[in-house]
Amino acid sequence: MPDYSLFPFTDYWWFYGLFTLGVLAFLALDLGVFHREAHEVGVKEALTWSIVWIGLAMAFCFGLWKYAAWKLPQDPRLLAEGMTAAQAAALADQTALEFLTGFVVEKSLSVDNIFVFVVVFSYFAIPPKYQHRVLFYGILGALVFRIIFISIGAALMQLHWVIWVFGGFLILTGLKILFAPEKPIEPDRNPIIRLLRRLIPVTPQLHGDRFFLRKDGVLYATPLLVTLVFIELSDIVFAVDSVPAIFAITKEPLIVFTSNVFAILGLRALFFLLAGVMHRFWALKYGLGLILIFVGLKMVWLNEAFGGKFPVTWSLGIIGFILAASVILSLSVARRTPPASA
Repeated sequence: MPDYSLFPFTDYWWFYGLFTLGVLAFLALDLGVFHREAHEVGVKEALTWSIVWIGLAMAFCFGLWKYAAWKLPQDPRLLAEGMTAAQAAALADQTALEFLTGFVVEKSLSVDNIFVFVVVFSYFAIPPKYQHRVLFYGILGALVFRIIFISIGAALMQLHWVIWVFGGFLILTGLKILFAPEKPIEPDRNPIIRLLRRLIPVTPQLHGDRFFLRKDGVLYATPLLVTLVFIELSDIVFAVDSVPAIFAITKEPLIVFTSNVFAILGLRALFFLLAGVMHRFWALKYGLGLILIFVGLKMVWLNEAFGGKFPVTWSLGIIGFILAASVILSLSVARRTPPASA
């Protein structure tokens, strides 16, 4: 793939705008119509929404592939380099595969978020019928922070030494997941949560699905807001891993942005689908660690070893194999003691 962006922001700013508006419209439809009344999300509903979000992602991948196959053979920059129609078609195939691989990576890394969600909701005793509301605004905030991180990452990736820093960080993070002992999650010890409690009084109990409550002229926060803040903080931590990981798959900001968004949008449905059985997938933790190590090696070594670009089909196959092996191992070998976070 050429060193320059195939879909530069200056030419595709309108697409970013329309895509963002479309996402906001789907979110408004989700909260304003399908989840207007607070209720516990069942497995059937969660499965339906998971299929919807994954289906939308695959439809977008197909549309991106068809558009790239039409557009790239006409790209003046590629024509100036003497690229043939067959080479342009191969480039379009690679573009779609990069989106698919990025989506799989982000989807798999989001499993870590689900572990945290389970613990945090249990810690703050949030009833199931209010969990969707917390996750809705949590996902909305996550989209904002991901856009910021992706913008910063796209600018930094122009510097070659940053690639080594990102790659090394992913490798160290993967090794930490594999070998470092798990630590219990203690939200009340988080400095941001402690600061929030100092700035605004927090009610000891919930008040429906409200984040704030005014009582006797005093504004109070409810435990629902504290839970939301902690979930936002945890997503920022996860973004530090996931954004560099997807830049190891592709350098196209448009692909990074869209694949990240689709993975995040399906996170709520995935949580309600898997929350009750997450303790069974104990090996996924090690699979995620191996994936981070692989994408880190891809940035610092494998791309250069393969002439500047490690084959994206190999990347997709390796990541898919690691995930499948982790799930099969989890279901085949029962763990005697559940993980500390469970």
